[in-house]
Amino acid sequence: MTNNNVKARLCLGTVQFGLEYGVNNKTGKPAPDEVFAMLDYALEQGIEYIDTAAAYGNAEELLGEYFSSRKIPQDLKVISKLMPNLIADDGRDAELQVVKEIEKSLKKLQLNSLEGYLLHTPANFYTPGIMRGLKQAKDLGLIKNLGVSIYETQHALDVVNSGLVDYIQVPYNIFDQRLEKNDFFNLARANGVMVFGRAPFLQGLLFMQPSEVPEHLARASHYLLEYEEIIARYNLVRAEANLLFSAQNPGIDRVVFGVDNMTQLQEDITVLTAMSADTSCREELKQNFINMEKEIIFPSLWAKR
Repeated sequence: MTNNNVKARLCLGTVQFGLEYGVNNKTGKPAPDEVFAMLDYALEQGIEYIDTAAAYGNAEELLGEYFSSRKIPQDLKVISKLMPNLIADDGRDAELQVVKEIEKSLKKLQLNSLEGYLLHTPANFYTPGIMRGLKQAKDLGLIKNLGVSIYETQHALDVVNSGLVDYIQVPYNIFDQRLEKNDFFNLARANGVMVFGRAPFLQGLLFMQPSEVPEHLARASHYLLEYEEIIARYNLVRAEANLLFSAQNPGIDRVVFGVDNMTQLQEDITVLTAMSADTSCREELKQNFINMEKEIIFPSLWAKR
């Protein structure tokens, strides 16, 4: 697999750049100079999509500082998202608010336009004024593609069937295979919707040893043990198994992955650069973990009890 293939499959997520994020994050936010070094390396390796959001702490501002200090490749594509729960349920002034929020993100990012802009609150998709705001921003040239970041299966199906979106971002990983149980990927392809698969590491849970799992996630321990046993038979480490599971799904156009440090970034890109065509391990993982409890695959349900 060549660097061109890496460029075609990866999207660098930036939540870790702006927030202390992930159940397995032991180092916190990287320093700005480390963020800049990681971005330099990612772009040198051919990654052309960067995913961020207004809700990711100071990630947009950091990216803006980076973009203003570098000669950015012309093919760089930046995606951001509307702040969650920002607009009232009645949608009052929604159209104007959406456009203003996009302009605010562009100012922070020091860009003239975005490749994509997503709703971070899936329920916003059902508010006509918000969707009109996205369409207006697209007509004004502030964004090239609009879409939704979703969590629930029904939302995903509604979005890809709507004819209103260009992009959809969905959770997808070894433990979270809900979208394999319906026609989502075929529908997205048929309707020309580009699919971004996020959370390939399930916020770090898929890197944890069973003995490291906090008590409130104890029920995940035996699944992690089974997972480790399966990938060992294929001589894969977790980074390989996690990324390959997503990248080998032909229905996913871009794998959105985040990193805490340069070592992780280098490892992840190396994995995808050497991606095998053999899907045997993926098929076994798919069969063993396609039916997982919601309490494990929804990080929002991980709160300590």
